[in-house]
Amino acid sequence: MKRTIAISLCALIAVAVAGCCPCRFSARYAKPLEGTVWHLQQLRGNDVSFADSLFNVTFGSDGRLSGIGACNRFTAEWSATEKRALDVGTIASTRMFCPDADSEQTMFAELDGATHYEIDADMLLLLNNGEIRAIFKAQDNGDDSGATKKSRRRRK
Repeated sequence: MKRTIAISLCALIAVAVAGCCPCRFSARYAKPLEGTVWHLQQLRGNDVSFADSLFNVTFGSDGRLSGIGACNRFTAEWSATEKRALDVGTIASTRMFCPDADSEQTMFAELDGATHYEIDADMLLLLNNGEIRAIFKAQDNGDDSGATKKSRRRRK
């Protein structure tokens, strides 16, 4: 009897802890795919470090994405489904010579080859047939949207 109570109590605590897990709240704070400036963090499993103004992409609500690589601006058409399937069209870019041209071309290839995406809070993961190929982080625009929403609610 004591053992049954102990097991039941452990199960109840496990359910309570799982329900409070911060990972369950990441969807609430997820950045939207569209309109967010995404900055490259990882490419083909390798951490990368570039200036905040470089290696960025923004998915526009008009079905076009745009951004900047190592020094070249780029654009392409894109579409996504509710199940997060992603299709990026042929990327057009300027053709300046850049010190990180290889990384730029790799990023273009991963954007073009992405089949799906996932968003976890402020991280965008580009996948190719289930394999993570690139990770981007939402750039902080200096606006804490949660605080802004709260202050707007108070004013009304």
